[in-house]
Amino acid sequence: MVQTEKSKFTLWLLAWPIFVELLLQLLLGVVDTLMVSRVSDDAVAVVGLANQVFQAMMILFMTVASGAGILIAQKLGAKQNEEARTVAIMATTVSGLIGIVLSVVLYKEALPLARLFQLEDRLLPLAQTYISIVGSGMVLTALTAALSTVIRNTGNTKGPMITAIGMNIIHILFNYGFIYGAFGFPQLGLTGVAISTLVSRLLATCLLLFMFISAFERRMTWQDLIVFNRKLFGAILKIGWPMGVNMSSWVLSQLTIYTVLATMGARELAARTYLNTLESICFMLGYSIALAVQIQIAHLYGAGRMKEAYRSGYRGTWIGLGLVCFNSLILFFTFKSFLSFFTSDVDILKLGFSCLGLALVLQPGKMINMGFGNALSAIGDTRFNMIISLISMWGVAAGLSYYLGLHSGWGLAGIYVAMICDEYLRGLLVVIRWRQMKYLRRAEANKVNAANLKTGASVTESAGTSLHA
Repeated sequence: MVQTEKSKFTLWLLAWPIFVELLLQLLLGVVDTLMVSRVSDDAVAVVGLANQVFQAMMILFMTVASGAGILIAQKLGAKQNEEARTVAIMATTVSGLIGIVLSVVLYKEALPLARLFQLEDRLLPLAQTYISIVGSGMVLTALTAALSTVIRNTGNTKGPMITAIGMNIIHILFNYGFIYGAFGFPQLGLTGVAISTLVSRLLATCLLLFMFISAFERRMTWQDLIVFNRKLFGAILKIGWPMGVNMSSWVLSQLTIYTVLATMGARELAARTYLNTLESICFMLGYSIALAVQIQIAHLYGAGRMKEAYRSGYRGTWIGLGLVCFNSLILFFTFKSFLSFFTSDVDILKLGFSCLGLALVLQPGKMINMGFGNALSAIGDTRFNMIISLISMWGVAAGLSYYLGLHSGWGLAGIYVAMICDEYLRGLLVVIRWRQMKYLRRAEANKVNAANLKTGASVTESAGTSLHA
């Protein structure tokens, strides 16, 4: 049984289902972008901006889900299965309640939200339709995110992967039917894409709930919905609220950047949306490694295996960096064909081609930042990430985007330069922080102290330095 538990949390077994899941989720976005581009480039611009709005709203429940996921992996590593189960229940119910509130707000306030981000008047009706329909299902997004995070951090990364496969198949079929009027569906354009998104998320939520019921040694029951442990919920928030601020900082800074893009025009907005889709394909393998490393390190940290946790941070990040660099080279040589497949607008194509080199330089910086940043989060060192994010994302990414993009007239290229500076600055800072091993030293010292209390020996000073061995 011990060997089975260890093999369950190996990097490869954790990473490959995450990669497939994220790839399929990305394909859902690519299918959206590709099929919506057949409606119009204006519709693509609306979907790109609307998705940024949804990501901003998601922070409220992802704060709980992310903190809970790390705590679950730590508790399972420490063999505290009942506490891990309680954390999972609270994360799901609280996320669902937050999702209900967000669904109501997005459905009723779709038009004011669209106006808030300086969209051109001709795009407002499209934005109102898409935001109100997809946004009304935010409760499904909340439940899907919480359930996937919980299930994944128990070591079962295949479950969310299977869900992603089913979700993509349904979404593609419904998209095709609603956009082209196939299979007897009414031809609804962007409205049909929104409905398709809603239906696929509903089915994904149902499947994840089925998996969630038996995710722990003791099955879930209806009575568990009212379970609440103040101490454990406090532990969730202690880890999660800095992560929430970090995510908020990223999403809101991206919204600010998208607002700057919107003032440049629909072509710049559409070009960034297309580029972002292709960049995500390039980065996906590295991102899956970073998520797997976070789960693995949290489990090792909970189990008291500090030396292995420290080494895993380096191993996972360097593997991810190699994969990202390799994918960047592939994208460099195939980019023209990919982008031409999405749009035939000459101005959008020129914008995309002119920013290709900058987009690829951005990717290794993102991997270093993501790999070591997730490693820090896995051991509970989330406040550091929060502080550097607030400073760099706003002072460098958003501030420099405005200065270079609008004030200096660099346009989309200026925005990419700003994002590159932000990612590499934060990447350097998290590497330095990981090497300092502050939280690992503290946990190792606590473990040694506890062992010494049992044996009556004096406290040694070898806890911190032994991590380098």
